[in-house]
Amino acid sequence: MEIRQSELCNDNAAIMRRVAEGESFVVTVNGRPVADVVPHQRGTGRRRFVPVAELAEVFAAEPVPDPAAWRADLAAADDAFGPDDLADPFDRERR
Repeated sequence: MEIRQSELCNDNAAIMRRVAEGESFVVTVNGRPVADVVPHQRGTGRRRFVPVAELAEVFAAEPVPDPAAWRADLAAADDAFGPDDLADPFDRERR
C-alpha cells in the first residue's frame, strides 16, 4: 500500500501499529516511491559473521586434497570430452 510522507508523519503511531500487525507500506514523496516500511524480520537464522575458530574447525574436517587424483580426474575428463585448449576466436591465423 502506498502512503505519502506527510501521511506517515501525521499518522505515525497508527501506521506503526499496522506495520507491527504485518502490513507493509511504500512511502512516496511527490508521487515517487522513496522507502519501504515493513515489519521487522527477527531471527532469520542466517549469521553475517562466522568466528574464525568455527571456520577453522569446518575446514579441518574436510579431506586433504590429493593433487595426483585431481590430475587423473582432469586427464579422464580430457579423454572423454577433449582438451580444454583456449583459443582467441578472433585470431585470424588460427582459423
